[in-house]
Amino acid sequence: MPLPPPEPGLVINYQYLWRHEHLAGLEEGQKARPCAVVVATVDVDGLAHVVVAPLTHRRPEPPSEGIELPPRVKQHLGLDWERSWVIVNDLNAFVWPGYDIRPVPQAAASHFDYGFLPPRLFALIVERITAHDGTARLATSRDVAE
Repeated sequence: MPLPPPEPGLVINYQYLWRHEHLAGLEEGQKARPCAVVVATVDVDGLAHVVVAPLTHRRPEPPSEGIELPPRVKQHLGLDWERSWVIVNDLNAFVWPGYDIRPVPQAAASHFDYGFLPPRLFALIVERITAHDGTARLATSRDVAE
C-alpha cells in the first residue's frame, strides 16, 4: 500500500529521535513508534514539510508535557491497551516522506499509518504544543545537520 498523504491528525509509524538522543549525538531514533502529524505544509518547490509528536507509554513528567490517549482512541487506532500519551514538548520535523517512516507492525499489507486522531483531541494537542512555545523551537530537524 502506498504512503498516505501527510495530513494533520494522521498517526504514522515513525523512527522517532528524542531530543535527548539528538543532543547525545544520535542521528536515528532507537525504535519506531506511533507519531501524530501535527503540521503538514507544502513549500514553493512542492516539498511537504511535516512535524510529528511521539506517542509513548512513559508517563510525562511534568504531566503538562503530554496528553493521555483515551482507551477508545487507542482502540480506534489499533494500539495496545497500555496507557499512552502524546508528548507535546518534543517533536521531529522532516521532509515527507523522509527515511524514517516504517510499516505498522502486524498490519495487513504494508500500512504506514494507524488512522486519524479525533478532531477534538487533535485540537487539544495542537493547543498544548502552542502553549509550549509552538513547533519551531520544539522540533528536532531530521533533514538538516545542526
